[in-house]
Amino acid sequence: MSAGSIPFNRELEFEYGAPAQITPLIRRVVANNPSSFTLHGTNTYIVGQGEVAVIDPGPEDEVHTRSILAALKGEKISQILVTHTHTDHSPGARSLAHATGAPVIGARARPIADGAKTIEAGEKDFAPDIELSDGDSFAGDGWTLSAVHTPGHMSNHHCFALAEENALFSGDHVMGWNTSIVSPPDGNMREYFDSLGICLKRNDTVYHPGHGPMIDGPKSFVQAYLDHRRMREDEITQCMEDGVETIADMVRRMYTHLPDTMHGAASRSVFAHMEHMVESGRATCNGSPAVGSLYRPA
Repeated sequence: MSAGSIPFNRELEFEYGAPAQITPLIRRVVANNPSSFTLHGTNTYIVGQGEVAVIDPGPEDEVHTRSILAALKGEKISQILVTHTHTDHSPGARSLAHATGAPVIGARARPIADGAKTIEAGEKDFAPDIELSDGDSFAGDGWTLSAVHTPGHMSNHHCFALAEENALFSGDHVMGWNTSIVSPPDGNMREYFDSLGICLKRNDTVYHPGHGPMIDGPKSFVQAYLDHRRMREDEITQCMEDGVETIADMVRRMYTHLPDTMHGAASRSVFAHMEHMVESGRATCNGSPAVGSLYRPA
């Protein structure tokens, strides 16, 4: 595998709304919200049997909520856990909590100034019943989940480790079908690098991401994620050394494989890298880092 390449897999056998028993302790229900950011749709996970936890109830979608409830007929939801508050992951928690009385557990994101540009919409009024913190643990009959704070994609992003299967629900922090978007102001590349480092130190044997299929051999996959991000920063450095000063021109040079319609998302990713590189003394810009700033090597 070449430097910076990631062995993506986009294949997933599923039926919208139908629960699939993917391991002895885990069922998956895929929401019908496919897009260029969500692949087939959001993966909602049900952990346990009888007394269960639901991870990422998905978008505000009555049909998807009914599918989760139908899959759990005769069972009790003890916790509704949210990895992060992008609108394809968290809004469905309200409807599910109203129908079941289960508490919503998640973290609030950093405040974002009105008018600040982002790529993915965040749920601004997210109000969990229980505020989530790193290391919090939740248990049911035969299962134990622990929260792992992994900011970067969002400031409030948490993964959940399932001890009994040595598995990690990785949300949008690490996905098998594409790289994770890191878009300022809430997304932060320095935090994202640090959080990938946290994952590298773990010994999970499988990841269950927020979109797409499970990831086997996750440690090598996370290393590929890190190598890819470092490759991007090497490419940005080369751009600056060649006199390419704007993010728009860097994107046109580096992302020739993407259609023009995706250049806006790529620009946000390059902006996150530029923030990181200015902060770490590897680049300079005219004023504070911004999408429209001019960048030069430090």
